[in-house]
Amino acid sequence: QLQLEESGGGVVQGGESLTLFCKGSESSFSFTTITWYRQAPGLQREMVAAISSGEQTASADSVKGRFTISRDNAKRTVYLRMNDLKRDDTAIYYCNTDLGRHYDRWGQGTQVTVSS
Repeated sequence: QLQLEESGGGVVQGGESLTLFCKGSESSFSFTTITWYRQAPGLQREMVAAISSGEQTASADSVKGRFTISRDNAKRTVYLRMNDLKRDDTAIYYCNTDLGRHYDRWGQGTQVTVSS
């Protein structure tokens, strides 16, 4: 069963950049759509960006032009490059598969904090 682990979060100033990493545990990762989500305090979890096995991507309007999702299947890793970070981007970021989301299985996530 494919497991995912998020990393790369931290504390940054507004306008700075950060890259998040989502590492898969097995080779089925290459054939799986991976989606980044985030959850800010007091708010519902929301989709940020997704990438299919064929590297088609989609992203939320709030991050278009600032965040880029990509993948390296040889490293079983999906990246979320976040540029021009804003305070509203402060959240715990999670990556997940469609199956994991369906069964409400989530990892620990990685905290991103953007200070003014």
